[in-house]
Amino acid sequence: MALRTRLCLTVVLSLLLVFIVFINLDLGIRPRLENLATPYLSHVPSSLGKSTIPSGDVAIDVNDGQVGDLDKLSAETTIPGGAHVHGFTVMDKLYLRNGTFFVLTSDVMSWPPRVNLLSHPVDLGQGDKLLPTDEDLQFVHPSRAHEILGENVLRIPEFSVIVYDPPQFMNHFYHWWGEIILGAWRTYSRLSMREDGKTGVLPLPSRFILPAVDRGTWRDRAGVDGPLMRAAFPRASIEVSDYWADLRKLNTTVVFDRALIVSRDAAHKHPFGSVWFKMIAGTMNLTVPDNFWTPVQQSLVKNLIGHVPQVDDHGLVVAPPALGSSRPIVTYISRQGGGRRLLEKDHEGLVVALRQLEEEGLCDVRIAQMERLTLKEQIELVARSTIIVGVHGNGLTHQLWMPPSKLSTVIEIVYPDSYAWDYEMLARNMGHRHYEVWNDTLKTYPKGTYYKGVKISEYFHSDVIPVYGPAIAQTIRERLNE
Repeated sequence: MALRTRLCLTVVLSLLLVFIVFINLDLGIRPRLENLATPYLSHVPSSLGKSTIPSGDVAIDVNDGQVGDLDKLSAETTIPGGAHVHGFTVMDKLYLRNGTFFVLTSDVMSWPPRVNLLSHPVDLGQGDKLLPTDEDLQFVHPSRAHEILGENVLRIPEFSVIVYDPPQFMNHFYHWWGEIILGAWRTYSRLSMREDGKTGVLPLPSRFILPAVDRGTWRDRAGVDGPLMRAAFPRASIEVSDYWADLRKLNTTVVFDRALIVSRDAAHKHPFGSVWFKMIAGTMNLTVPDNFWTPVQQSLVKNLIGHVPQVDDHGLVVAPPALGSSRPIVTYISRQGGGRRLLEKDHEGLVVALRQLEEEGLCDVRIAQMERLTLKEQIELVARSTIIVGVHGNGLTHQLWMPPSKLSTVIEIVYPDSYAWDYEMLARNMGHRHYEVWNDTLKTYPKGTYYKGVKISEYFHSDVIPVYGPAIAQTIRERLNE
């Protein structure tokens, strides 16, 4: 009996000893494990409202483009900062399901009418077929969100520009850059205006989406629009109808963090549309910073030519110093190789008159046919210019890359007694002074004043446009001496 008791006691003591050793080992190892884990976890960023999981040295945001619960991710759709005018509307939390936009709102009466937001994406001129339907956009009360939108949403992060139009007017340098992109950016720039009067920095778009456009059909014949988009918005993708079809096939609800819908027909419904007959007419009524276009202009120029020329109030390129100029640069964009052009003798007379300015030491003159230059050469030329002269046409769209200054000027030649707003409206946006030339007469309208109406004469697009070169030269002379 005593022997059995001693054996039991020995077993108990042995087990107790093993337990004590195990505890000591565990306490010694745990701090080292925690020390090993700390650097690993430090790679995981802390981000409010985001769920992250570690994967090696990379943190993955599981809410970035992932399906989430509607209750957690949904919110009412809003128009931030008053960034809306007919045909151009910025929306936060814009929903999409099976190709239809949904505005989630508890106060539909506070929203602009649907026809002011978008039109059905068919070619202009089709009457009632352009009217938006429930297939295009619907207003939904939050109480019906689950019923209509389902339980989950796929989040599309950051800023998207959705051009809800057919390619009818897209594949053209002026219509793409001077209306779609310029109008969108002017509207978006409302959000850069801060209460303290300073201008905030806006992120560039992450994607451009063209739901009603097949691949390649949005590009212009000269092949300018696409490359310039890559230079201006290098991290943005350009998606077309197959992307939209992919979203449809998911059969789930998509929510755009922030989206800007562009619609040409809706834009033309603005009251100013019947005054100036331009898509961006309504955007001129939006208050934005004077230099609102600078981020796009500088991004494109720098990414294409490697630097951004700086022009002073005397029209001189002062930076970068190694590429400075001693005189203002006047660029005549010749259309003598195209359909709409000057009488040959008048073209020659204009060249002589401009060369006279050069001989007087007032400026350096550059004469260019853009189609003969590389894209880089075209942009570098206008980015160093102070005055651009040319017949009404696509070449004058390049004023978008000319730096605004006290002397920056666009001189547009048209057939006498004609008037179109295309390039004057661009000049007003850029801060350039604009002149319309009727042979020997130059008309300009200071800020707050306008030519009344639009007039396209019989010979507006002809190859017999007259111009008296000395009249243009005298205007440039006076301008450079201001």
